[in-house]
Amino acid sequence: MEIKNIIFDLGGVLIDWNPKYLFRKIFDSEAEIDWFLGNICTYDWNLHQDAGRTWAEATQELIVQFPKYESQILAYASRWEEMLGGEISETVNILRELKQYKKHHLFALTNWSAETFPIAQRKFGFLGWFEGTVVSGVEKTGKPFPEIYHILLDRFGLNPAQSVFIDDSLPNVEMAEKLGIKGIHFQSPAQLRQDLSTLLH
Repeated sequence: MEIKNIIFDLGGVLIDWNPKYLFRKIFDSEAEIDWFLGNICTYDWNLHQDAGRTWAEATQELIVQFPKYESQILAYASRWEEMLGGEISETVNILRELKQYKKHHLFALTNWSAETFPIAQRKFGFLGWFEGTVVSGVEKTGKPFPEIYHILLDRFGLNPAQSVFIDDSLPNVEMAEKLGIKGIHFQSPAQLRQDLSTLLH
């Protein structure tokens, strides 16, 4: 079936986000950064904010457990913008070409905190190019749970068989495929361009 809808993940696909960009300014060594992100402000801890937990609640919870690291924990939230490395320009170019081509409908499906997503919207104009965007922190659920995919499909009336989903997380892609959406596991802009060319032509 012909693809009509192209759904993009944001972080790691269109936007370079990495907590290390901030914590390299705070800690003296990569080993300290790795320990802090591996044991205190972990990936799983951050995912709870992506799923709707407030930053105030999240940081307070950690400060009680790790009072020695209060300033660093607070920095994760207050200096969050410093984790943004910029746009992934080659992927943004692909998005721009699709927008100009006007043959496909463009959507975004992202795991992102509702509190920090407006920062990204102000910083990256291309986030306004999508016909619709579903943000996990707003919906209080995230990828790879099937609920958030259904929210996107239902809200914008998308046929899964006519849709392709691009994400740098393989579990997120695999869930999309279980729901009947064609998946592309993003590994590089060049690979994405090739996969889209094969799929759309």
